[in-house]
Amino acid sequence: MGERRSACLLAVAMVLLQAAAAAVLGGGERSGGGALLDPRRLEKFVDELPDMPRLRGYGVTEGGALVAGNLTIGMYDTTWKFHRDLPATRVFAYGASREAATVPGPTIEAMRGVPTHVTWANHLPASHFLPWDPTLATAAAAGARGVPTVVHLHGGVQHSSSDGHSLAWFTAGLAATGPRFSRPPYAYPNRQPPGNLWYHDHAMGLTRVNILAGLMGAYRVVSPGEEAPLNLPSGEAFDRNLVLFDRDFRADGALFMNRTGNNPDVHPQWQPEYFGSVVVVNGKAWPYLRVRRRRYRFRILNASNARFFRLSLSGGLRFVHVGSDSFLVAPSEIADVVVDFAESSAGAAVLSNDAPAPYPGDPGDKAEPVAVMKFLIEDAATEPDTSAVPASLMPHYPRPDAREAAATRRITMYEYTKNGTDEPTHLYLNARSYMEPVTETPREGTSEVWEVINLTDDNHPLHVHLALFAVLEQRSLRRVDEFRDCMVRRNDAGACGMGRHLAGGRRHVVPPQERGWKNVFKVRPSAVTRILVRFKPLASDDASPEEDSRFPFDVTTGPGYVYHCHILDHEDNEMMRPMKIVR
Repeated sequence: MGERRSACLLAVAMVLLQAAAAAVLGGGERSGGGALLDPRRLEKFVDELPDMPRLRGYGVTEGGALVAGNLTIGMYDTTWKFHRDLPATRVFAYGASREAATVPGPTIEAMRGVPTHVTWANHLPASHFLPWDPTLATAAAAGARGVPTVVHLHGGVQHSSSDGHSLAWFTAGLAATGPRFSRPPYAYPNRQPPGNLWYHDHAMGLTRVNILAGLMGAYRVVSPGEEAPLNLPSGEAFDRNLVLFDRDFRADGALFMNRTGNNPDVHPQWQPEYFGSVVVVNGKAWPYLRVRRRRYRFRILNASNARFFRLSLSGGLRFVHVGSDSFLVAPSEIADVVVDFAESSAGAAVLSNDAPAPYPGDPGDKAEPVAVMKFLIEDAATEPDTSAVPASLMPHYPRPDAREAAATRRITMYEYTKNGTDEPTHLYLNARSYMEPVTETPREGTSEVWEVINLTDDNHPLHVHLALFAVLEQRSLRRVDEFRDCMVRRNDAGACGMGRHLAGGRRHVVPPQERGWKNVFKVRPSAVTRILVRFKPLASDDASPEEDSRFPFDVTTGPGYVYHCHILDHEDNEMMRPMKIVR
């Protein structure tokens, strides 16, 4: 009864927020004038790839001991130069100061096992400069002005009060706060294995707009004792983050976002997916990077709203994680790869993308390769390259084992359309809006098998907060229209004969590089994806039973966690559901 009452109160609050939102946020300032920029006007490969500023997320005493780090990172209304021939663009950006703010934001380097405390400070203006849709459930407060924001550390293992809950938003000076607001600073324990994360805005109904404006950045968890024996390329020159996203611009340099929705009488602004015609890497359009003939490590993040990247290198160069020559990266996925430029005799190599947009598109769709960036390979003599690619990575962490699952759940992805059209109006998980009562209540210290049923035509990158998961199987549904019609009426996969519709369906091979623990995976359309979801820490073999089964904080308290599609335009239209973890 208490949970239902709480959900009802939140639902009432959201209705009030929607009613107030137009007066509070405005419809997006018309700061960008003029026609949409023809991307052919921008010459490729004229701007050098920048390395974003690095912030150390830990402290070091005079005696050399590592201690918790304390950072203050602001969100600023500023400008950013995306291309040599493009006027400066108005953006929202993270930085230690307004002068230091960048798009993407600074790369935070955290040390495994050493906490990082971050005070996220909102210095944004009274209204947004990009259009947003007041018919969506949106973070806004009646009678207050300001741009609501909240920061989620994607892939982080932290208490829900520091997880960036979509209703934990706040405006400048904390003048207005959301119903699940948590006071700063946010605490990141950094207890998970070393790896690649990212931080980004997560405000309800505004995530796609705030990230489009520039609010994203990379975050690394490092563990020198574990990583040094791997002998991977290291050092700032040879271990680089590549943050990829797509944008459209007006001729005056302003970011372009369509102000008219695909169903304007339902949603005046919301569109199912945002696709830009300009590819940006580390804040520069089609940049170049000078490299030597040696191995480099690239941590590639897709920070786009909706675009998938299927990447390949010219000249026969390979990405080495499993020796593949191309790979597919969904929105919010991160690929950690090594490229050995000594394998090329050419003087340059172009990184390209040939993924259709939207992905996967209609059967037979094939996109022409589009340049992402260029590597200029220098012949100058250098010091010997002593780095290597190990045969295995950190085998002392547990492998996925479906036999440990304590329960099986079914999560169904729905897309709803306006009568008489194919145009979507909203997307739900399990036929429920975000504000309806919690239905997923996993138990801490256990694992579950989730059967994710995708009844839409899109590939949806699924993200589960706090948890890691491994993909067990993907199989296409047969006679999918018949199954979908039944599910829309009954929302019961068993009663609709899911097993019968899976029998004889094509089994899709999970790429070798995607068979480990993940926090995002691409859920194929018209298919069922079985994943093993781990609601306990990923501890090493020598961990105690307590460390292996309990998080270092109380997961049952605070605003809670969520799972959602990471196409930002879908997430903002309620393709997101709350979870309550119990003990």
